[in-house]
Amino acid sequence: MTGADAATGAASDGAAGTVLAFLNEVAWGRRLLEAVRERVSAGVEQVAVVAPQNQPMAGQIVDRDEVRDAALSRVEVTQAVLREFGIESVGAVMDADPALALDDGIRAFQPREVLLSCLYDTRFGLTRKDLVEWARRRFNVPITHIQVRIEDDAVRWDVTHTLVVATRTVASGDLIAHLKQKAAEKPHRYTIISPPSGQITRGEVCERLARTLAELYRSEIDATGQPMSPAPLAAVQNAIEHYRVDEILISTLAGEQSKWLQEGLIDQVREMTDMPVEHFEARGASAPLDAASGSGSPRVAEDAVS
Repeated sequence: MTGADAATGAASDGAAGTVLAFLNEVAWGRRLLEAVRERVSAGVEQVAVVAPQNQPMAGQIVDRDEVRDAALSRVEVTQAVLREFGIESVGAVMDADPALALDDGIRAFQPREVLLSCLYDTRFGLTRKDLVEWARRRFNVPITHIQVRIEDDAVRWDVTHTLVVATRTVASGDLIAHLKQKAAEKPHRYTIISPPSGQITRGEVCERLARTLAELYRSEIDATGQPMSPAPLAAVQNAIEHYRVDEILISTLAGEQSKWLQEGLIDQVREMTDMPVEHFEARGASAPLDAASGSGSPRVAEDAVS
C-alpha cells in the first residue's frame, strides 16, 4: 500500500477520480482547504467530505442527536467553504467509530486518495490503535495525514490564539474586517465557536461561519470553527479546555439588546478566566464585506483582565 505526505501534494498515479476529506473529531482548517484545492487543480473530478458521528474536540456533547448534528455541521461547514472557492462536493456522516466510518467512506466513494484530518496522535478501539498508521496499513489507497493545528500551535509563541464567540454576527463585515486588522498587526489564529442564538438554524450558522472562514483563508489567516450546541458560557468553557486560547473576543450586534449581554455573558467569562476579554459590537449580522470601509467605525470595548 502507498502512503502520502501532506507536503508532497497528491499522489502521482493519475489525478482523476475522487479525493475523500475525512474529518475525525475536528473542524475544517486552512491546511485541508489548500490540500483539496491542490488536488482539484491537478484534475481530481470529485471531492467527498465525510465525518464520523463521534465527539467533537470541543463541546462535551452527550445527546445522540446532538452528536450527529455536530458531525453534520463539520461536513456542511466544509462544503460551504469549498463552495466559496468554487469547488462543489458531496458529503456524508458515518458511523461513530472512526475506523468503521473511514471504511464505509472508502467503500462508498472509492477515492484515489484520502485526506485524513485529525489530531497527530488520534487513537481508537480497545487496543488504542493509531488511526493514521492503521489506515495506511488497512487500505490500498494513499492516506495523507492533514495534521490539525491544535498540536503544532503549542510551539509557536509568536502567534496569538483568539477564541471568537459569535453567532448572529459571525458573518458580519465589521467582525471580519476587525479580525483581519488584528492579524495584520500581529500574527493571529482564530478558533470561532457559534453557540445557539435566537431562531438562527444550524444550517444558517454553518453558511455564515463558512463565509467568515473563507474570507480569513483568502487573507492567509489560519482559523477553524464550528457551531456549538451548549449554551454560550458552557461553550466558552469547553473551548478553553480543548484549545489553546490566549484571548477571547465576544461579538454581539450593535444597537440591539443582546440576550448574551442580558444574561451577563461577558462578566461571567471575565470571572472564570484571567485572559483578556474583548467585546466587539458589529453593525450588521451579515453586512457586505466592504461595509467596514464606509463611514463610521464599529464599537469595540476592551475588557483586559489581568
